[in-house]
Amino acid sequence: MAGLMSADEIFEKTQAAAVAATSPDEKALQIDYAALKDNIRAALGDRKVALCHINKFLPEGYEDQGRFNVLLLTAGNVFFDIVIGDSYFRYDVLSVDQLDKVQLIDAMWDNREKRREEPFLSLRLMHAEETHLLLALEDDERKSLLAFARAVSAVRNPER
Repeated sequence: MAGLMSADEIFEKTQAAAVAATSPDEKALQIDYAALKDNIRAALGDRKVALCHINKFLPEGYEDQGRFNVLLLTAGNVFFDIVIGDSYFRYDVLSVDQLDKVQLIDAMWDNREKRREEPFLSLRLMHAEETHLLLALEDDERKSLLAFARAVSAVRNPER
C-alpha cells in the first residue's frame, strides 16, 4: 500500500500542527517534543498509518484535555484519537470493526467571532459511550476528512 506513514512521520505532522495550534491571543504550547516523539512511537509501534487528520481545534467536550488532536487510521483499520496539549498526551485506540455508528454532517455553524455562518464538515465515529470527531472548518481540511469517511465506510459496509 503506497503512501503509508511511520510513527516518525506522524510525529513530524504533529509537531507542525502543535506549532500552528497557538492563536495570537493564546500562550504558546509548552510541549516536550522529545517526549511527544517517544509517546507517538510507543502508541503506534511498528504500525503503518494510512490516513491522518488533524483537528486544529479540539471538538466540544475535549476542552480540558489539550489543545488539538490527531486522528489516525492504520493500514490494518485500527483507529487512533490522540489528544495533545501542554504536558498532556492521551489516546484512544479501537478497531474500525468496533464502531457502532458512523455519521457525516455537512452543515453551517454560527461563527459568533466573525458574525457570520460558515460551512463545516464533521465525521463522528461512535462506539459505546464514546464519540470521536473529525472536523473540517476550512476547504483544505475536507479532503482528509472525506478520505477517512470513505475508508471507514469501505471497511464497515463493503459492497458485495
